[in-house]
Amino acid sequence: MKNCLILLMLLFANFSIAQDTTLLNNQTVDGYKGIWFTLGQFSEYGDKYSGGLGTYTAKHIPLSIYSPEVNKTFFVYGGTTGPEDRYLLCMIGSYDHSNRKVTKPTVVYDKQGVDDPHDNPSLAIDAEGYLWVFVSGRGKSRPGFKYRSSEPYSTASFEQITEEEMTYPQPKYIPGKGFLHLFTKYTGIRELYFETSPDGLTWTEDQKLVGMKRPEDKNGGHYQISGQLGEKVVFFFNWHPDGNVDLRTNIYYLQTTDFGETWTTVAGEELDIPLSDVNSHSLVKEFYSEGKNVYIKDVNFDEQGNPIALYLAGSGHQPGPDNGAREWFIAHYKGSEWEHHKITESDQNYDTGSIFIDGDEWMVIGPSEDSPQQWGAGGEVMMWKSSDAGITWENAKQLTKKSELNHNYVRKVVNGKDPFLYFWADGNPDEISQSQLYFGNSKGKVWKLPYDMNKDEKRPKRVR
Repeated sequence: MKNCLILLMLLFANFSIAQDTTLLNNQTVDGYKGIWFTLGQFSEYGDKYSGGLGTYTAKHIPLSIYSPEVNKTFFVYGGTTGPEDRYLLCMIGSYDHSNRKVTKPTVVYDKQGVDDPHDNPSLAIDAEGYLWVFVSGRGKSRPGFKYRSSEPYSTASFEQITEEEMTYPQPKYIPGKGFLHLFTKYTGIRELYFETSPDGLTWTEDQKLVGMKRPEDKNGGHYQISGQLGEKVVFFFNWHPDGNVDLRTNIYYLQTTDFGETWTTVAGEELDIPLSDVNSHSLVKEFYSEGKNVYIKDVNFDEQGNPIALYLAGSGHQPGPDNGAREWFIAHYKGSEWEHHKITESDQNYDTGSIFIDGDEWMVIGPSEDSPQQWGAGGEVMMWKSSDAGITWENAKQLTKKSELNHNYVRKVVNGKDPFLYFWADGNPDEISQSQLYFGNSKGKVWKLPYDMNKDEKRPKRVR
């Protein structure tokens, strides 16, 4: 059993919040340094989740967007000030596909002592090319912010637009209409909301989407994972019985095709919001009676525009062998019903990857190989492929090998283009460590973002 000494070391030793350090917003820093974090909820086999969490959470969507207008990939992440520092900076960087270089990252918002990557940012780009960074807050205790770039397609400087209560920001920009923003508020305990804006400057009132409770429950709760296909915005979500996040279960689905005017099931049945019934027609699959936890990871669409979810299911929230294997699945709507197909297994509920669709050729990139820090969140990154639209899967390639640290939170780029198709961070789940950022292409080749930069631009090195 990991003893109390480890916990004390994690919480106090090397806890370099650097209270005398205040980095100004809009300052560039000398490289891509990811944030390390421990949740501090320990059991026999370690923390519930911890490690390099620069691309955390799966509920910050999206983190990265490719812009063909300038042939660049823009990406946000949770950064910090040094290899043993836990001082969160909401960062943005860009990769130029023409010269294959990254710029020095810019501090959009200095979290001023917060070390928690729940406050990581999300990204949107409007029709004029302005970059919008949605900085997550944490309930009412820490506000969220919206920032807009001072110039189109530029990471040089950002201006604050709003300060508000929002957690897990998931902005979607719909050309000709504006922003539809999905997010969470801690109103009993985690409930789902949305707002819209034609220009990012004026916003509607927050409107509750989902807040399910059973009659005997005092609280409820949900986590959502969303996707966008043109004007269609969709999200899958789970349910927290009586607000208990460690019992998260079931999968539900909602969509809108009219900028949030109406919300429907996948079959088009209009539903009254906010949803409050656990037995709602939005239910995709029931897991509660099986005692299964469900962790939704990513969303995509098939050629017909039907939604697909990537998720993990398993017994219990604590890490370790006692709760058995965590099974990776896809849920795919086939036009009349949902189908669920298993991909693989891993050892941690918070192993997180992304799904890519190209006709019947499907691909999942994620840390499904359980090493080097077994039972900790993440592992070695693997490529899984299906040539029959997700029905059967095979291990196609191992992207990282003999790593010293676990890799985790592989996040896909919206409208992604090789070689920067997805990116992630590494870190040691068992003790504080340096955390570096990586990206990869459709063939499984991997590059490491430069941890130190002495020039304004630098070409990332290939990992072999």
